Amino acid sequence: MSSPDLQLARRTERLKSSLVRDILAAAARPGMISFAGGLPAADLMPQLPLEATAAPALYQYGTSEGEPAFRTAVAHWIGETGLQVTPDQVLALAGSQQGLDFAAKLLIDEGTPLLCEGPTYVAALQVFQLFGADIVCAPLGAEGPDLVALEHLLATKRPRAAYLIPCFQNPGGACYSAAARVAVAELFDRYNVILIEDEPYRSVALDVDHPMTPICSLLKRAPWIYLGSFSKILWPGWRMGFLAAHPALMPHLVRLKQAADLHTQRPGQAAVAHWLNSDTRGRDLERLRAGYRVRRDAMQAALERHFGAIADWQMPRGGLFFWLKLRGELQATRAMLDRALEQGVAFMPGEAFFAQPAEGHQYLRLNYSRATPEEMESGLATLARCIRTAQDLQSRPQPA
Repeated sequence: MSSPDLQLARRTERLKSSLVRDILAAAARPGMISFAGGLPAADLMPQLPLEATAAPALYQYGTSEGEPAFRTAVAHWIGETGLQVTPDQVLALAGSQQGLDFAAKLLIDEGTPLLCEGPTYVAALQVFQLFGADIVCAPLGAEGPDLVALEHLLATKRPRAAYLIPCFQNPGGACYSAAARVAVAELFDRYNVILIEDEPYRSVALDVDHPMTPICSLLKRAPWIYLGSFSKILWPGWRMGFLAAHPALMPHLVRLKQAADLHTQRPGQAAVAHWLNSDTRGRDLERLRAGYRVRRDAMQAALERHFGAIADWQMPRGGLFFWLKLRGELQATRAMLDRALEQGVAFMPGEAFFAQPAEGHQYLRLNYSRATPEEMESGLATLARCIRTAQDLQSRPQPA
């Protein structure tokens, strides 16, 4: 059958396949040890409250903004972080990725300057690039962005908005210090830059000694959108997320929700609201963190054995990922991926997390939430061998 002559929107030329989703498809093969995705551990999730989803009325159409019980419970949940919002400022989402889509539709025209961290979340890059953003990146350290570089970009590039992940940043693992949060808020107020603050990993805090005050709560002038997800702590198959926003932005975001899918599925909202209001919530989160702490420490030990001589990293204080930089000159971790998959190991190459992929050629991201300690030991030993083989091949003299 011949291919049809399609006339598509020009932006489809910028539509890139998600490398994460592509690798996850490969990682589903039997026997594969996967460090690739950000999938949470099924055994650490709370039991699904089926009684909360049993009412037949939940299976009728609902309001675009979300269920009143869900919006109220989420407003209280957000308030516990230090960001005070009303239920009217909360919008139920089909996963926080939908919030990124809405923010892009609301704020980005083709060529709009947008500031991100470097590196940043691969699926955020995907949606921002689809809508034509001119992405500029501020270098990111363990406790926040380089403030001098950040202010230079704000002053010279004049971005309309900025996208930040201050708690256990994906992929780099950074957790902004209290001082960095205050300084970033002051800069955004000074330059009146809209902040998109994404916090899917806030609840997976393992070793943090300061309150992770949302930057949105520190803003005095600049508008903001605050994104959150329950997919890392509760039943990701429900795809339950939320946003809260500055009152001036909320009407536009609600209309975008109406145009996208009418409303978020109601049974999931009921299940999440039930959990948020339950007396087991604190125990569930402590169990989850304890389980992830054990797995994080197991990967740290395995990395020290197998990667200690070939890479540098910092043990994450939360979130689901290790971020490694290989020593020496390796042309691209992406080039090693097929070899690793052939050997039964999946990982995420660093190039996917940079607006300019060449900046990530020595990096790789490893997820620790799904593999057992035995799989970590075997899989990391195999991956280290693949890296050494690639480095050896690269260092050999090429025939004339």
